Amino acid sequence: MAIGLLGRKVGMTQIYDPETGVVVPVTVVQAGPCHVLQLRSLDRDGYEAVQLGYLDKPRRLARRSERGHVAKLDSKRAKARGQGGIEAVEKADCEPKRLVREFRTATDDIQVGDAIGVDSFAEVPAVDIVGTTKGRGFSGVMKRHNFSGQRASHGVKKCHRHAGGTGCSAYPSRLFKGRRMAGQYGNARCTVRNLKVVQVDAENNLLVVRGGIPGPNGGYVLIRETNKL
Repeated sequence: MAIGLLGRKVGMTQIYDPETGVVVPVTVVQAGPCHVLQLRSLDRDGYEAVQLGYLDKPRRLARRSERGHVAKLDSKRAKARGQGGIEAVEKADCEPKRLVREFRTATDDIQVGDAIGVDSFAEVPAVDIVGTTKGRGFSGVMKRHNFSGQRASHGVKKCHRHAGGTGCSAYPSRLFKGRRMAGQYGNARCTVRNLKVVQVDAENNLLVVRGGIPGPNGGYVLIRETNKL
C-alpha cells in the first residue's frame, strides 16, 4: 500500500487513448520526491504516522527550528540533554522543506531519511487528492450558492441579486445554522476522491490523473491511495 505523497499541481491537459479512441481530460501533478522526516509511534505519540517533507527550502529563508527539525544542530539544550542520558531523535539529514505533512499509516519497513518517489503509485488504480480551492473572496448568494436572484421586472427595486427572505419571524427570532447566505467563498480544504491514475512518469516525477483537482496551478496537494471501494 502506498503511504502517500506531497506535490504541486502543474495543470490540465488531455491524452488520447488509441485503444478506445477516447480523449481523456487529465491533470498533471508533480509528485515527490518526499523525504521521511519523522515517524510517529503509539508509545511516544499515541498514534502511528509518517511525516513527509516536500520541496527544499533555502537555508537563508528557513528558521532555526526548521533546520533543526531535519538535521542535528549544536546547542546548549542538546548538549545538556545528551549529558543527561536522553537519546536524541533521529534526523533525516536533508534540507529544510517547504511543505511538511503527516499521513496516518503503519510505519513498518520505513526509516527516517528515506526518499519516496512517484513510482510508489505505479500499482495504485485510483487516488484521493487534497488541496486548497481558489479563494474568491466575499461573494453573494448567486455566485456562492447558485441562487436565481429576484425578478428583473417592475416592482423589484435595486435588489435583483439579493438573497430575499431568510424564513424566520417573531418565532424563533433567529437563523438556523447552515442557512445559505453571502460570505467567504473558496480558500478552503477540499478532497477529490477516487481519481483514476492514467500515467506515472517516474523519470520526471509526474503523476497523471483523470479529471480535475482543487487549487490553482502551482498549488500544493496531498496524494494518497483512495479508500473508496
